[in-house]
Amino acid sequence: MIKEATKSDTLVLAKLAVQMWSNHTLPELDEGFVKIISNNDAVCFIKYVNDTPIGFAQCQLRHDYVEGTHSSPVGYLEGVFITPEHQHKGYAKDLFNKCELWAKEKGCSEFASDCELDNSDSFNFHMAIGFEEANRIICFKKKL
Repeated sequence: MIKEATKSDTLVLAKLAVQMWSNHTLPELDEGFVKIISNNDAVCFIKYVNDTPIGFAQCQLRHDYVEGTHSSPVGYLEGVFITPEHQHKGYAKDLFNKCELWAKEKGCSEFASDCELDNSDSFNFHMAIGFEEANRIICFKKKL
């Protein structure tokens, strides 16, 4: 079962997300999901197996320029995670399909995403679900 997350689900989301975004704390992620769920331009979906949450997807509408797209807004996959023991069973694709449908219902004609250059698992997932590569970039920063 896949369910759209509500404010009562933010801790469930945070507990899943901290496994993927380990540079964040549980309270940070919980607070972030409260904001995301309160935003009409964003949504999170939770995948359950036997009433146990095993994954989630977060997507939103982006109104700024999105690399390789030609419309606005664009649906954007911000993150998708499935616990290791449940991976490679099609659950991430099911979550993505919910995000894609949500974006279509919001009037989007394009959907985008990104991944780090060295994240081959994410790259392979994106290619397997029908994305095409738009560009590769390296970002720079400098303290002033």
